[in-house]
Amino acid sequence: MAQKLESAMPFPATLDYMGLNKPVGQEVSIKGLKPSEGTIPADVRGAFFRAVPDPQFEPFFVPDTALSDDGMISRVLFNEDGTVDYDIKYVQTPRWKAEHDAGRRLFGRYRNPYTNDPSVEGVEGTVSNTTPIWHAGTLLMTKEDGPAMRIDPATLDTIGAYDFGGALKSKTMTAHVRVDPETKEMFVYGYEADGLCSKTMSYWWTDAQGKLVREQFFEAPFCSLVHDFTITQDHAIFPLQPTTADLEIVKDKGPHWVHKPDLEYHLGVMPRYGDVSDIRWFKGPKGVSSFHMMNAFTTPDGKVHMDHHVTDTIAFPHIQADSGINVPPSMLGGGFQRWTVDLSSDSDTVEVTPLGPPGDMPRIAKKDEGRNYSIGYYCSMDPQMKGPPVMGGVVGAMFSALLRKDFVTGAISGYNLPPAHGMSETVHVASSEPGHEGWLVAIVDHELGPDRYEHAVWIWNAGDLPAGPVTKIPIPTRMRPQVHGWWVPMAEYRTATAA
Repeated sequence: MAQKLESAMPFPATLDYMGLNKPVGQEVSIKGLKPSEGTIPADVRGAFFRAVPDPQFEPFFVPDTALSDDGMISRVLFNEDGTVDYDIKYVQTPRWKAEHDAGRRLFGRYRNPYTNDPSVEGVEGTVSNTTPIWHAGTLLMTKEDGPAMRIDPATLDTIGAYDFGGALKSKTMTAHVRVDPETKEMFVYGYEADGLCSKTMSYWWTDAQGKLVREQFFEAPFCSLVHDFTITQDHAIFPLQPTTADLEIVKDKGPHWVHKPDLEYHLGVMPRYGDVSDIRWFKGPKGVSSFHMMNAFTTPDGKVHMDHHVTDTIAFPHIQADSGINVPPSMLGGGFQRWTVDLSSDSDTVEVTPLGPPGDMPRIAKKDEGRNYSIGYYCSMDPQMKGPPVMGGVVGAMFSALLRKDFVTGAISGYNLPPAHGMSETVHVASSEPGHEGWLVAIVDHELGPDRYEHAVWIWNAGDLPAGPVTKIPIPTRMRPQVHGWWVPMAEYRTATAA
């Protein structure tokens, strides 16, 4: 079953709307899919939720960015009988409803309300298109510029904005939360927490049942694009990359984000359960950018270590253009790095240790969150690609390799996709077999020709990536790339959907 939502005008011929990024605009439900190769591992039973940007209507501000596309919540459900169901629906945010009723785009430039149609003044503008979050049986769709939207995990219908039972005061919520594997507490933050282009950030955590325990506000050194953060068992870490917002520029109908090559990357570190007045700010290299942290941990010597993916400048083409920067993806430099700060020292510097080649979309086993860990995984590019990359995703090119980093031996192994294939971020599924690293699950896209694609779920043995996928399950419908995903084991999923 597919429902097509038609747009009256063609979309502009930009990277945001070409290749895999060509708008689809379909709500789809397909049941009983089966593998074309291999067998689905018995451990892989549950729901793989995915955030998929897909615009209802063409933009009236060009160039636009895919970051403004309406969010869709997708679910790949691995049933107990070994079949797979695929469903996807729009997240019916206030913005989506307003534009759907009007039959056209009403919101203008990315995160700039001064470019909107006057009819949507005061309407919440988030598109909830970045990450599905599951905690305490609640499914949320998030984007960092507004409140989370609660979704019914069984029907994928939108329930409405979520504020933790009225307890949350922050106007924004990150798309990257951290859940402690032992306490089951969820740690969260929001930036621009009290208004557009504000330096104010909010930090809060919930208990294992999802009840907000404590929310605190603090002033960051500058208004930064704080896309992700991370925790250790003892600390919370706020990474401020030098991509900044200026309200006067926004009021003048300019860009929300401008990257500053001469500004240092800042790290804020505080006790995880402490007071925000205890935050210490450290300064990293100038002008570098990073969006996703793999993990962090504190060692007994008072040092805090954070592993993340760094580029020498901002990777997003639209932010580069608005910042007077023109660096192609192949020249972004950087790599997978460990940044270390010493809390026992008076120094505010960051020690940088290379860990591996460039990439992004890191993944670890949930049990390792905030711990000194031994294995991590991330997406990258095949350094010996046979042909151009598949066009798609928020930076214009899909990943073509999946890597495994062994932090004990230092070894890196991986799998290169076949030519004309691209992949989105994986999710990790734990194994019931002692000593087994579990499974990595992702959507892989195959470009057959101009505007011709096939899509499938691929599953890898996480401990043996070079062996290639153990299973492929075709999904017979046109798909747009996801941003982030979340894995929910079947027992948790069934308990929540039965309630």
